Amino acid sequence: MYRFFEILPGALVWVTLIGMVLASAYAPASAAIFIILFDTYWLLRTATLSLYLTFTFRRMRENTKVNWLDKVKEIKGWERVYHLMLLPMYKEPYEVVRETFDSLVKENYPKEKMIVVLGPEARAGEEALGIAERIKKEYGSKFRNFLVTQHPFGLEGEIPGKGSNQAWMAKAAKREVIDKDKLDYENILVSVFDVDTQVYPEYFGRLTHAFLTTEDNQHTSYQPIPLFNNNIFEAPVFARVVSLSATFYQMMQQARPENLATFSSHSMPFKALVEIGFWHKNVVSEDSRIFWQCYIHYNSNWKVEPLAYPVSMDANAAPSFWQTMKNVYKQQRRWAWGSENIAYVITNFIGNKKIKLRKKLYWTFYKLDSFYSWATASVLIFALGWLPLILGGSEFNQTVLSYSLPQITQNIMGIASLGILLSAILGVILLPPKPEWFRPRHYILYLLQWILLPATMILLGSVPAIEAQTRLMLGGKFRLGYWVTPKTRSR
Repeated sequence: MYRFFEILPGALVWVTLIGMVLASAYAPASAAIFIILFDTYWLLRTATLSLYLTFTFRRMRENTKVNWLDKVKEIKGWERVYHLMLLPMYKEPYEVVRETFDSLVKENYPKEKMIVVLGPEARAGEEALGIAERIKKEYGSKFRNFLVTQHPFGLEGEIPGKGSNQAWMAKAAKREVIDKDKLDYENILVSVFDVDTQVYPEYFGRLTHAFLTTEDNQHTSYQPIPLFNNNIFEAPVFARVVSLSATFYQMMQQARPENLATFSSHSMPFKALVEIGFWHKNVVSEDSRIFWQCYIHYNSNWKVEPLAYPVSMDANAAPSFWQTMKNVYKQQRRWAWGSENIAYVITNFIGNKKIKLRKKLYWTFYKLDSFYSWATASVLIFALGWLPLILGGSEFNQTVLSYSLPQITQNIMGIASLGILLSAILGVILLPPKPEWFRPRHYILYLLQWILLPATMILLGSVPAIEAQTRLMLGGKFRLGYWVTPKTRSR
């Protein structure tokens, strides 16, 4: 049964793509009507998502202006809360890690409440360990505790990657600090950060306030908004569009928390992490899997609280344009490998009678729809809409429908492009402080870059998603391992 649900996402994608080609050839009128209805549906969906994006953007702007530490100090018992930060690393250069810790020490929150674990992979070699020890020497005294761990390579039952490393780091912190100092698990928030994640000055104040004011806070994850803009001015144009698109998608998700799962950098109670047995060590998509581990372990009594507050991360920027494109593709493929969670979720739903049927049906449909749309929507909208005209034959091409199809789809897409315009404007507003070379004319270029969105949605969105789901469908040697996105800095 588990294998069946691994095959299902890829099978749905290929049935759709092949079916669209066959329908265009043998039932072109039906295919054309389907395309018009599908485009109309996505026009309405784009309008809704644009409203979500605008709402979250306003909330985020308001939240970044608040002194959250002052608000936290108004809550009785706030000083009992500790923050455990896990920063797994691979071969990131010293400059990237240093920038992360520079942001941490500038944080407007008591550092004596912060426990830091920096965890290089053993397979990254002595250079990575040396960078970690150098960072500890420079920044270690500024926090309550600072641990450096080294995750061994080749442990049985593990996929080398963030999940297995984070489990190793959290267990080390539990053993060497938390249990040793007899800290209360319920008063510890564990935050998982990619090692390039830079926090804004009030982040931990915002996180602590959310933790102390959220109902049933021991069964809640806390999700910031990832802004992929640390090095946005170094990234090529396609990488910028993809990175900002990922940010905007996460912002939309924050406006509908009923659909929100954890992604990349996030936080959760340490007590729950211990009770579920830490991260699974044999998955690639550990950031979303931890949400499902908790959701199933606590029989659906788990939710994600959107912080509507940003953290800043790296966009893809390799030394060359084509290497950057390869890295963007591989990163998108790894994210799309999150479809591996569908089988885990559905099979655990089937055997669990304590989770309500409506919740099972809702999440099953939502997960399947999300990955199905990721792989097929942009291809159907931008690429396959012309197939009935090409394959439908001379008889269909003489009909009114064949004449109207390109006009109708063009008009629908023209209206939908207003959503692209909104993304372009917000993308410029979200730019970090400009480098010296940035001139007024660059604003125009950063607006016009969104013309490339249809191409990026297909080539760096749908195609890697199709590959990921196809690999999962085929299984065996086609399965993906954890690919670490390289981080660089121009010198």
